[in-house]
Amino acid sequence: MNEKTSYEIMKNRELLKAYHKADAGAEQTDQEQKLPSIPCLQAPKGTKTIKLPTDYHSLTMTGTLLDLIQKRESRRKYAEEPLTLLELSFLLWSTQGVRRFAGHNNPVTFRNVPSAGSRHTFETYLFINHVEGLPKAIYHYLPEEHELEFWEDRSDFSQELTDALCGQRFAAFAPVLFVWASIPYRMEWRYGLKAAKYLLIDAGHVCENLYLACESIGCGTCAIGAYDQDRLDELLGFLPGPSAEKNYSCAVYAAPVGKRISE
Repeated sequence: MNEKTSYEIMKNRELLKAYHKADAGAEQTDQEQKLPSIPCLQAPKGTKTIKLPTDYHSLTMTGTLLDLIQKRESRRKYAEEPLTLLELSFLLWSTQGVRRFAGHNNPVTFRNVPSAGSRHTFETYLFINHVEGLPKAIYHYLPEEHELEFWEDRSDFSQELTDALCGQRFAAFAPVLFVWASIPYRMEWRYGLKAAKYLLIDAGHVCENLYLACESIGCGTCAIGAYDQDRLDELLGFLPGPSAEKNYSCAVYAAPVGKRISE
């Protein structure tokens, strides 16, 4: 291992600690300075939206929690049949559904997954290939309204998405690809230099809920961290980084979803 690589590894390991010596001399966080935060939910673009169904009790679910944990695994092959809109709705609700709001000056959301300080930095984007009733396009989830909005009304993303996912065609051509993008300042407002660690931990919470929710309704998923950052961000219309702007967004994690193939 050369000296440059060793140095970069050392810096990454410091990120894992979160509470490191640099914090001692850091200035107060924006919260400590009583500065306003940014909204806890991203405003819609104003494009067409689709209301999602919520009659989850009509879904066919199998297995106890013990069964789901024991059977959970990464699945890269999916049946040809599409997801239903109700199944997609359930997966979105399971991973980012809003239960309630709290606070007045700087409100936060309480959701179906935990988040450090209830900061919830993630926005969910969907590359939809095969969901009943939905045209192929790129969508954004609006958790407060429990709706989908057209993010990019285009159906020619398959090759670009494959390239952005480093050639992982199974993910690019799955019925749905979930992409979780972070707005880091939501976390930085409260935690400053510690924010990066916390939001990455939060990503794990979100994806594990997806695994268990998929398993319960006969679907499969596979967590993906290997992608071309610039290409995936560009597909979602994010400005290239690095940036310290408060409205900066970047993709952090992805996971394709499809019906499980009968064993």
